[in-house]
Amino acid sequence: MGKQSWKPGNMLYPLPAVLVSVADKQGRQNVFTVAWTGTICSDPPMVSISVRPERYSYHMIQETGEFVINLTTESLAFATDYCGVKSGRDVDKFKEMHLTPIPAKEVKAPLIKESPVNIECRVTEVKKLGTHDMFLAKVEAVHADEAYMDENGRFSLAEAKPLVYSHGTYFSLGRELGSFGCSVKKKNKSKKASR
Repeated sequence: MGKQSWKPGNMLYPLPAVLVSVADKQGRQNVFTVAWTGTICSDPPMVSISVRPERYSYHMIQETGEFVINLTTESLAFATDYCGVKSGRDVDKFKEMHLTPIPAKEVKAPLIKESPVNIECRVTEVKKLGTHDMFLAKVEAVHADEAYMDENGRFSLAEAKPLVYSHGTYFSLGRELGSFGCSVKKKNKSKKASR
């Protein structure tokens, strides 16, 4: 079989489906779903989210220059979808989805308690790119839920059962296939039994 040629489009899938929490200068809070998000740089740690200017939360980010990326899990799938299709203009999504806003350390936007990882962000630049504007942001703080720490004190993403998005469908991540460097790591040779 050959390959089909399609018109140009966003075919980079799957993507993390995250809940982004925001607050305006008056303290009004909102949460909305973003799939257009990603890592920009590791030093300094930077991320991006792309948001349509007509979204209710857009002006809050523009006004304060702050937001929090909250990673999602299988148990947050319904809330993640709801927060992407309902507008904060019409409904209090924190209340409707039983999400708990808690104070952040460095920004005024709240963390979502039910999220396994919360990433506090401060905008450094806005790029107007077409249907979406990209907010480039420096990571100011990261919070990880202790419920997902393994016996070595490391965060276990697999235990959190993260949620991803692909072409209008949500998926949970599957089994672990290896870790960084596994393709070149030397295998332990079994020791010969002593004579």
